[in-house]
Amino acid sequence: MNDSDQPTVAVIDDDESVRESLGALLETISLKVALFKSVEAFLGTNPPVLPSCIVLDVRLPGASGFELQKQLIAAHVDTPIVFITGHGDIPMSVRAMKAGAIEFLSKPFREQELLDAVRQGIERDRALAVQRRARAQIHERFASLTDREKEIMTLLARGRVSKQIAGQLGVSEVTVRVHRSQILQKMGASSLADLVRIADQLKTDDENPLDPVAEGPYDGLPPTSRTAKHVTRKQKGRGNLAK
Repeated sequence: MNDSDQPTVAVIDDDESVRESLGALLETISLKVALFKSVEAFLGTNPPVLPSCIVLDVRLPGASGFELQKQLIAAHVDTPIVFITGHGDIPMSVRAMKAGAIEFLSKPFREQELLDAVRQGIERDRALAVQRRARAQIHERFASLTDREKEIMTLLARGRVSKQIAGQLGVSEVTVRVHRSQILQKMGASSLADLVRIADQLKTDDENPLDPVAEGPYDGLPPTSRTAKHVTRKQKGRGNLAK
């Protein structure tokens, strides 16, 4: 494994002996470790540390562990967190887990408990990284479409057939079908239903690239389930893409 591929765990605890102990423990399973005494120290690193998992004490001088979790959520940073604390209770544990924490461990905890939680966090981080790459690829493919292809993709995602699209855009049905074939190829979609799912993924991202396209009587994407069912019924009924 290259150093660049080796997961990094950030340990944030104001007790130096705890930090050092946890760092040594995590290094026994071949993890890179970065130690910090406070949230401010973690956030102030230059260049910033981009950990695969964070082991985070709840009570810290300055910003608390919960405050860091809140900041990361607000910044759409989904790094998994394992909370540790010597002053925990059930409400605190519930709060942490509801906000997405991997585990909430009360000191003293067994070393294996921490190692298992960190491994789980790293696996989740890897899965999230795969999802991020997939989303980035979808956006790159969408950006490669021409403006007309984006218009037609939007209408296809709204369940419109070639005749309707041709009428709205003032082009022939043959032109729409040619564009549709190019859109499927560029977007890596195996079917029209697959294209609808890709369009839904685009809509869930902040940019909402499909929303401003193709103003007219077909504005307003229907709910995902209705659109997908509409497309699927047409495919089953006609035996091919909507004509």
